[in-house]
Amino acid sequence: MSVEMNQNQSTTTGADAIDVAIAQGIDFDGTPIPTEKLDLYHKVMLLEAQRQRSGVSNTMRSRIVRIGAKHIPQEELNQMLANAGFAPLKEKEIAFYYTK
Repeated sequence: MSVEMNQNQSTTTGADAIDVAIAQGIDFDGTPIPTEKLDLYHKVMLLEAQRQRSGVSNTMRSRIVRIGAKHIPQEELNQMLANAGFAPLKEKEIAFYYTK
């Protein structure tokens, strides 16, 4: 099976697209990312890199909820979490991600 993508789509999709753009210092539209924004981003990411982690499963669940809520309806995501053995959505997650 062959998947064809235009040049712009291949550089703006996927989990690593943002990291690649940041490393290049170039936004998806081709404009340079201002130095002040890059500096602040790198400062905060350095702090995050030094933070002690509590567990892989907790981080996996957090990522699933944060990203899944953008693509998956609440009840479906909640069921998927339960099926995988994760805790269901918390009220504060529902309020943050699903309440408009």
